[in-house]
Amino acid sequence: MPFPWLSTAILFPIGAALLIPFVPDKGDGRQVRWYALGVALTTFLVTVGAYLNGYDPADPGLQLAERVQWLPDLGLAWSVGADGLSMPLILLTSFITALACLAAWPVTFKPKLFYFLLLAMDGGQIAVFAVQDMLLFFLAWELELLPVYLLLAIWGGKKRQYAATKFILYTAGSSLFILLAGLAMGFFGGGAPSFEYTVLAAKQFGTGFQVLCYAGLLIAFGVKLPVVPLHTWLPDAHGEATAPVHMLLAGILLKMGGYALLRFNVQLLPEAHVQFAPLLVILGVVNIIYAALTSFAQRNLKRKIAYSSISHMGFVLIGVGSFSALGTSGAMLQMISHGLIGASLFFLVGATYDRTHTLQLDEMGGVGQKMRKMFALWTVCSLASLALPGMSGFVSELMVFVGFATSEAYSLSFRIVIAVLAAIGVILTPIYLLSMLREIFFGKENPQLASSHTHLVDAEPREIYVISCLLVPIIGIGLYPRLVTDSYRAAIEALVDREATALVKVGRPPMKAVMAGGAFANLPPALLHAPALG
Repeated sequence: MPFPWLSTAILFPIGAALLIPFVPDKGDGRQVRWYALGVALTTFLVTVGAYLNGYDPADPGLQLAERVQWLPDLGLAWSVGADGLSMPLILLTSFITALACLAAWPVTFKPKLFYFLLLAMDGGQIAVFAVQDMLLFFLAWELELLPVYLLLAIWGGKKRQYAATKFILYTAGSSLFILLAGLAMGFFGGGAPSFEYTVLAAKQFGTGFQVLCYAGLLIAFGVKLPVVPLHTWLPDAHGEATAPVHMLLAGILLKMGGYALLRFNVQLLPEAHVQFAPLLVILGVVNIIYAALTSFAQRNLKRKIAYSSISHMGFVLIGVGSFSALGTSGAMLQMISHGLIGASLFFLVGATYDRTHTLQLDEMGGVGQKMRKMFALWTVCSLASLALPGMSGFVSELMVFVGFATSEAYSLSFRIVIAVLAAIGVILTPIYLLSMLREIFFGKENPQLASSHTHLVDAEPREIYVISCLLVPIIGIGLYPRLVTDSYRAAIEALVDREATALVKVGRPPMKAVMAGGAFANLPPALLHAPALG
């Protein structure tokens, strides 16, 4: 039998986490942190092995499949696999988690519990992307929430209890829609229930049924993405989290919402997606502009970067609703790119706070001469976030722009309006990021900060290494995006073909004012495909 790569990637870090209480440690975390880092790196190597030994990027179907009957009376099976939608995010998860373990090096308060939760999250988040059963997906989605809650509630800032409670109420409450939609789809049509994705994709759901399920799932995944106005938990969570938790939130957690939109809303409910796609595009523009303006007004460094994350995730919504291969591919690349860039920025936020002991921009300033390496790291990562050409953010946002602008699914006037509004958000990004850098490093010097921290320590080798590990793929993808896009191109094209079939079947959707019109029903599916990048 082939090696169970994905089951190993899920169960190994969870099993290793259960052994942490038996790791000899004097209480300062020196031994357990090496143990956790070794486990996280091994998990990353397992996912790389899965990609190299069992994954074919040219195959749009399910690969690395493993299936074991678990609770057959309930139609529940341990079913895992990977395709182009999930494999890149599995690699991203294991990569970011390994760096988060290294970022957690200074943690000395309850280190065993801290690293236990990090490793449990590693397996749980890989499970979210790898499982192929909707009930199993719901269980992985729910179990992954508890470690985040504890990491916020125990190691967070002054308002950690409020932030943790708000996080769990938003995410756990909204996830009930996943359970309801999953049960409805699994029992649809009578007979023995089955919740496996392949079975659900083959069912002929009615349009009305699809719309109800789509609406519920959009709420659940919109909270996690997050979509305005379901976003308010994120700035509070980021405002109280520590650097490694920041990295997991920005690098992985938000991508779960984008992945689930593609997996369930688009792939399993394509006719309902035709009805909701214009709304996704509009919500994406709202995310971009509203969050960019809000970030511009923030004086708290963590909340400024948090709103910047919300703004960038708006491009994912536009790409998902674009009905084009290039736009959808751009949404996928934006998730990967933002995972890397967001993790780097939040790691630097934590490193800066450790030195200045303040998050208020008014209380920073004039530290550029004392922390030149830190300034260089901040500058490079900020340029990546503002989509500088040569960085991954530029390529992904450009793909979304071009994919949506060339999509034949929407009227020309709607495409122009959306492109102009999204461009405004793109213009705002360098303004608030560069002004932030100026205030932190070359603003008016705070006498109290200068007197109490006369020896501000510059970037340490560990910090430079973490940022370097993130910048290598950021720059690599920016210079040669096919390093990533080829890994999921076949799956995206198959997904867009499914959208095209649904569009032709629906004919004239309710939001016909922004769609191409009645003649669109006669367009061949090939016209929905914007040219693939490269």
